[in-house]
Amino acid sequence: MSWAQQFKQVVWLDSNAYPREYSNFDTVLAVDAYCFLECDYTNAFAELKQYKNTTQDYIFGYLSYDLKNDTEDLESNNLDGLQFPELYFFQPKKLFFIKDDVLEVRYLNSFKNEIKNDLAEINEIATPPHTDHKPANRQGRDVKIHKRITKKQYLKKLDLILEHIYRGDIYEVNFCQEFYAEKALIDPLDVYNHLNEISKPPLAGFLKIDDKYILSASPERFVKKEKNKIISQPIKGTAKRLANQKADAKLALALSIDEKERSENIMIVDLVRNDLSKTAIKGSVKVEELCKVYSFEQVHQLISTVTSLVGNNTDSIDVIKSLFPMGSMTGAPKLSAMQIIEQLEVTKRGVYSGAIGYFTPKDDFDFNVVIRSVFYNKKQQYLSYSVGGAITSKSDPEKEYQECLLKAIAMKKALKG
Repeated sequence: MSWAQQFKQVVWLDSNAYPREYSNFDTVLAVDAYCFLECDYTNAFAELKQYKNTTQDYIFGYLSYDLKNDTEDLESNNLDGLQFPELYFFQPKKLFFIKDDVLEVRYLNSFKNEIKNDLAEINEIATPPHTDHKPANRQGRDVKIHKRITKKQYLKKLDLILEHIYRGDIYEVNFCQEFYAEKALIDPLDVYNHLNEISKPPLAGFLKIDDKYILSASPERFVKKEKNKIISQPIKGTAKRLANQKADAKLALALSIDEKERSENIMIVDLVRNDLSKTAIKGSVKVEELCKVYSFEQVHQLISTVTSLVGNNTDSIDVIKSLFPMGSMTGAPKLSAMQIIEQLEVTKRGVYSGAIGYFTPKDDFDFNVVIRSVFYNKKQQYLSYSVGGAITSKSDPEKEYQECLLKAIAMKKALKG
């Protein structure tokens, strides 16, 4: 990873050796674009399909939440301090896969003569390369984080959401808020390593596109394709972790039977089942796990696993487009939820709530949901992270606010150094 920082395009995906099904590798590093696709939401999925099918190779990148405007008649007019492209994918010149202590190196043919020299350089690196400034967290000065909305404003907006629910406009909506810093100087790799150490999630990722960085500690899979099988694993339902094992186990058990938390999850499972059915072979949509408790470093989560089968001629992009954005980050019904999100949130989500991942030459793919992530525009010195939660008729606004703060702990700690 230190060696990779010399390149303009870097993607590092890490499962943190998490004992979980559907992992193809432990880690993968993709660097240095041979070619790339960057575009806004207009016809984004069509452009991605053409790029993928023309390249017919591994491509890595992200889909921003605002590609919703390509799937529905929607807009994104809220504040955007980060200024990231709405879609970015690249074909790497150099690929490194690690699984079970085996390193597999794949270079494009024109660059295979560089393998020996690159491996020698990697072996020589003992410390991260010199940066042009001392990171703020190494100087003992914390990055000054601001709330985009106050607690009072948050609670008022939740009252408006509850009015929508009582009227029957929606059943559930995922409402998010931004925390940000201006004039922020950080070492992105250092912050990512700290964030990953704190969280150890199964779908972590570091993404660098020129001077823009995504430092992700996501525990959630958006969607994966293995041959003809599609797997989506929505998360809804959260409880904190405790140091005392017995007390911690009680919290996990309480989460598993909590009526409100389970109802949040089940509503999104139904939404995902519906979305999967758009491309599925008839009768193939199944719920393999419902509201199973998974425990991470900071929180317990309820995760469900929903699968389907698709025909041989179904293009991967059509599957992703039918599911996008992830139901756990919108609500139900999805269109109404996204309209209300746009009205009440004050920040453009951008890559947050989108997905980071890759396509293979065989048209398989794997994408996370971009949550528990820090975003950094180095040129603008603007740093941001967002957190949110599902709001239902049984939501207590005060408890929802505290849940947001709980989810923000890892990012806050990572920035403190």
